[in-house]
Amino acid sequence: MAEQEVSLAPNLTPTASETSPETWLIELHCHTEWSKDCLNSFEQVVAVARRRKLDRIILTDHNTAEGALQWAQRNPDLFIPGEEIMTTQGELLAWFVKETVPRGLTPQETIQRLRDQGAVIGVAHPFDRVRRGAWRMEHLLEIVDLVDTIEVFNARCFFMGDNLQAADFAKSHHKPGTAGSDAHIPYEYGRAAMRVAPFSDAEGLLDSLVNGEIVAKISPWWVHSRSSLAKYLKRYGLRKRLWEGG
Repeated sequence: MAEQEVSLAPNLTPTASETSPETWLIELHCHTEWSKDCLNSFEQVVAVARRRKLDRIILTDHNTAEGALQWAQRNPDLFIPGEEIMTTQGELLAWFVKETVPRGLTPQETIQRLRDQGAVIGVAHPFDRVRRGAWRMEHLLEIVDLVDTIEVFNARCFFMGDNLQAADFAKSHHKPGTAGSDAHIPYEYGRAAMRVAPFSDAEGLLDSLVNGEIVAKISPWWVHSRSSLAKYLKRYGLRKRLWEGG
């Protein structure tokens, strides 16, 4: 069966979707060469963004915002600095960050440090049953009132039911649902994106996400092997660009 893109509202109900000059297509969850399991360079990501017609990319490397901050300075019309942070209980996404928040802090302390920066905060892939950064329900309930959004569609989830559970959780707790490709190779950027009203700052982003529309495809299983390969190549000093044709 040919792969087909679907357009999904935050509650995962299919809707019609057409590009509008009054909206942006944005990537909220992706990685670059600053993540240990990714080799994508600045030039590669810019090129694929142009092909995919992505208006903004929020860079969320693992446990560092250093690369995102540098890339956003080089191309502020495309890149926004963010971070994906491993807490003691699960992973959080942060958008419009100003400095790195280190891994290994409690969720509460991580959230407080992000609030001090004025960042928007989301929970990443909360119920992914094969993901190390997923959340136990009791821990998620402890912080749900402290975060802004819940990721309800992660293109790297093996089981669609895990995304659906996240969507139900977000809806029951009155949190905007977000989507992200969780890209680790160029092929993945924009596979799970959101169409939103244009924004200029963290507050504007959060306002836009409330009425944002998810446009998403699940990524194939083999993308995980490419990020594992990237980790291996970096570990043994065998750096090599992985370009999967966008």
